[in-house]
Amino acid sequence: MAGKIRLEDRECPLSATLGVVGEWWTLLILHDAFDGYTRFEQFQENLKISSSILTSRLRTLTANGLLERRRYQTHPDRYEYVLTELGRSLRPVIVTLAAWGNSRLRPEQRSMILVDRETGAEVEPVVVDRSTGRELDPENFVFAAGPAAGEVMRTRYADAAPQQPPPGR
Repeated sequence: MAGKIRLEDRECPLSATLGVVGEWWTLLILHDAFDGYTRFEQFQENLKISSSILTSRLRTLTANGLLERRRYQTHPDRYEYVLTELGRSLRPVIVTLAAWGNSRLRPEQRSMILVDRETGAEVEPVVVDRSTGRELDPENFVFAAGPAAGEVMRTRYADAAPQQPPPGR
C-alpha cells in the first residue's frame, strides 16, 4: 500500500495512515476485531474474504502494530489476532466512519447503530479537542504545518497561521 503514496505526500500523516488502514478489507477486519473476533476462521467466515487477502491484511496489521499474533494452540500451531493498544486507539475512527455512513441513511435503513450500553439509547459521536472539549468544526480548527514539515507542507499550510484574537478578548 505504501507504493500508492505520492512522493510529495510522504510526510503527510493522512497519507501514511491510509498506507496502513486505507484498504477496504482492513477496516472491516478491524471492525470485526472491535466486535471480539480474534481467529482467522472467524474473520474469514464473517467477511467472506479469501484466505490470501485475509492473510495479507493480517500481516499488514501485525507488521504495523495494530494487531498482535498470539499462538493459542500447538500441534498444529494456531494463532489468534488481538488488538494492541495502538489498534484499539483506532476505534473512534471506525465509530465515526460508521456514524457518518448512518447519517446518510434514514433511521429505518440503518443496520447497525451505536448505543449507550447502559441505556440502549442511540448516540451520535462527535470529534472534540481533548484539552478543551470543543467540537472540531472547520470554522475554528484547521490544519497547519507542524514542526517536522518540509517545504511542500509549509507552502500548503502557509495561510493556516493561527488567527490572533481581537484586542480585549
